[in-house]
This record gives sequence, structure tokens and C-alpha cells, in this order.
Amino acid sequence: MDPELDLAALSMTEIIRLQNLLSQELVRRFETRAAIGFSDIVGSTAYFARFGDVAGRQLQQLHLDLLERALARHQGRLIDTAGDGAACCFADVAAAVAAMGELARAVSDENAHRAREHRLVLRIGLHWGRVLSDGVQVTGEVMNLCARIAASAEPGQIRLSRDCFPELDLEQRLRCRPLGPVELKGVGRAVELLALAWLEGDRHPVAVRVRETGERIALPEQDIVAFGRLNLIEGMPANDIVLALPDVQATRQISRWHFELRRGRDGARVRAVSSNATVVDGRVLQRGEELAVGPGSVVALSGVMTLELLGDSDPAGTRGEPTMIV
Repeated sequence: MDPELDLAALSMTEIIRLQNLLSQELVRRFETRAAIGFSDIVGSTAYFARFGDVAGRQLQQLHLDLLERALARHQGRLIDTAGDGAACCFADVAAAVAAMGELARAVSDENAHRAREHRLVLRIGLHWGRVLSDGVQVTGEVMNLCARIAASAEPGQIRLSRDCFPELDLEQRLRCRPLGPVELKGVGRAVELLALAWLEGDRHPVAVRVRETGERIALPEQDIVAFGRLNLIEGMPANDIVLALPDVQATRQISRWHFELRRGRDGARVRAVSSNATVVDGRVLQRGEELAVGPGSVVALSGVMTLELLGDSDPAGTRGEPTMIV
């Protein structure tokens, strides 16, 4: 703008014309299409309250370190951080999906060596659209919507907008599952979303069936799913799947923390975390012992509950929110 321009001397018509001119120039010089990714730590407030600022900050730093490694390998750029969330930008959706999938798998690898209460769990959202960017800053409604998409995701889940889908390659499209219209907080309208499977679905259980009750339970899409009868501890979820039976005495035979289903790059494994009996496909596991499993495997607990692991091909394999077994 001309520094000699006397704004006070401009008429209303001249100001409106100037606004239009500036808007056109802003779009011409700085508008572009971009894929935006947003990742957010699940349960960080409760984690800070329970373990303190040092542990909380370390968990935040782990998130950023793993994210930046994934970005470097897929030409992404970190554009903003705020507390336990981070926003990043890519030139195309395929690269964004590859990077966020790699981030999720890196988190899974890291969690395999961490105590349950110190594991990193993320929600991830992706969106594609027009933004304003000068090569450093990125702004626009796409940013806000992407953060809302991430906030709507289940723990460990990657969600993307329908706008992303046409930009994916065939292999990536086949790993998407439609979620239908989802109400997003602060958006005021339902948005069509999809969930992206970041592990090979045919090798990993996505649901369980309880033989004693016939109930079918979808599993959360995180890397480590904990099963036990304890619901909460110090305000934080104790288990992802809370185990219970109509018979209270039978329920007491199940440990507060009984076993974990661990899903990783090389498939799924059951890990016994209790000294109470955990029998996987007929083999008794000692506490701390693991055994490879897949859809069709059977896990028996203390002789009172039997869980069948289900895959995508089973009608019961529809994914959903973490659920209490009753």
C-alpha cells in the first residue's frame, strides 16, 4: 500500500474498491491448495494432573519428535504447535496420508516399550482445501475444520474429510472406511468423514465376541488395547475394554488388568498382564508372555469368560467406540 495514501481522505466507495483490490491480490499471490494434518494427544490434561509437568512435557516432546521424523520423510512441514496439538502442511493428500500413517506406526513402536500409563495415544485428522500461505504461515478455514476432524476421532484413529478421498492413490482408498456424516463441534453442520486403517486390517482383529453372552464388541483403533474389569484409575481410563459378566462373582475372577491386544507392523499379539489364567488358542500364557493372534483366535480368561477375535470379514467386525462389556 502506498505509504503516502491518506486513508482518512478516502470516500466509502473508494475504501470498498480498495478492499476488493486487496482481496483479489491476496488470493492471486497467496492462495493455494494444501493438505492439512492435525494430531492431538489423548488424555493429556489428566496425564499432566497425575504425573506432573515434567512427564507431561516429555510426552508432548515425544509427539513432536515422532511427527517431525515422519514429516521429513514425506515433504511435510510443521506449521503450528499449541499444547498437546500440532498442525502440519503438505502439497498433496497422498503424502499427508503416508506421513500420518507412518506417525501412527512410529507411536505404536514406541509404545511397545512404555508402561501403559505413559503411552502416547493420538487423534489425527486430515483435510484438503484452499489456504492462504506465504511459504511460512498457513491460514484459512481448512485449518479450523481439520482440528475439528481430529477432535472427533477415536483414540488412535486417523480421520479424513471426504474432500481428501479423490486425491488418494488406489491403495490408500482401499484402506478408507466411510463414517457417514459426523457432527463436528463448532462447525454447525455434519461433515462426511472417513477412517483410515494404518495397519493391515486383514491381519488384525477389529472386534471381539463374548461367547458367554453373545455380545459383539468393536475395538478402538489404537495400537495397544487393554482388557480388564477396572474402569477408571485417578480419573484416567484403566482399560479400553472393561470386562464384566452378569454374574458378579464370575466377574471378580477377571483381573483388574488382565491382558493386552498389541497391534503392530508384524501383526497382532496377546500379552498376559495378570497372574490369573490367560489362555490363547489353548496355550496358557504366563504373566508378561506374548503370543501371535489373528482373526479367529480365542482368548479364555480365568475359566469364566471366552473372547473370540474377529476380523473385517466378520459381520461383527464393524469398528466403533470403546465399549463396556455387560
